[in-house]
Amino acid sequence: MAVKHILSPLEPSVIATLNAGDMVSLTGRIATGRDRVHTYLASGGKPPVDLTGLVIYHCGPVVIKENDRWKIIAAGPTTSMREEPYEAQIIAGLHPGAIMGKGGMGEDTSKACATYGCVYLQVTGGAAQYLAQRITRVEGVYLAEFGQPEAMWILNVENLPALVTMDSKGRSLHSLIREESFKQLQAAYAHPFMKEGHD
Repeated sequence: MAVKHILSPLEPSVIATLNAGDMVSLTGRIATGRDRVHTYLASGGKPPVDLTGLVIYHCGPVVIKENDRWKIIAAGPTTSMREEPYEAQIIAGLHPGAIMGKGGMGEDTSKACATYGCVYLQVTGGAAQYLAQRITRVEGVYLAEFGQPEAMWILNVENLPALVTMDSKGRSLHSLIREESFKQLQAAYAHPFMKEGHD
């Protein structure tokens, strides 16, 4: 499968071409956001940067200061379902181009992606150091009063690999996999071997 190279901020025309199952290579400007940032934004807090078209990355990076410059040494994804209570509202109000994290999100986020033109990008957990190597520059840090992992970091990334698992057309690989898994589970329990009560 060909990898699609995409640039953040994402243009609506690009978002429309992305389909669930597409492999992408992301370059450009992204913003981190975990629980404190999502709570703040969903409660009406003003974003410190314009999030239109940007990728919001569910990530609490590990950061050090080196020669008066910030350096990200680990940038693994946070479990995205933690932000499900807030994400649809943030997509509707602030119009990011993509949400990025691990584990997928729920129906409300999927509907918001379809309504407002957004996608969900899945990145691999357990690859925090590799993902940090894809960060070429720390542009700035905002909402620092939330603490280092909960602040909003504006990062420049180059060729960061991800998988589109929720697209702007309402398709979700997470839902499809759940449905298929349930069908296979039903089929397994309907098998005569299972009906006979064997261990």
